[in-house]
Amino acid sequence: MRDAPVPARWFCYLLECADGTYYTGITNDVEKRLRLHNRGMASRYTRGRLPVKMVHAEHHADRSSAAKREREIRKMSRAAKQALTVSP
Repeated sequence: MRDAPVPARWFCYLLECADGTYYTGITNDVEKRLRLHNRGMASRYTRGRLPVKMVHAEHHADRSSAAKREREIRKMSRAAKQALTVSP
């Protein structure tokens, strides 16, 4: 009997950069992606704004829904992004 395939885990995340700006992205490994950002190896945008810290992450069932949410967050105002960083 074969094991059931493990569903992919995708996340949409929000980083706060050292200069106070926000960066939004998607990944299937949040810890690894944060390490890559802080090493300057994940994004040209964050490379010049180190260090960065993870301020929000949302789990999504698939890459498509994570990418859709990423687009939504990128269109948000700064105030709306800040509201995401506050725990409910």
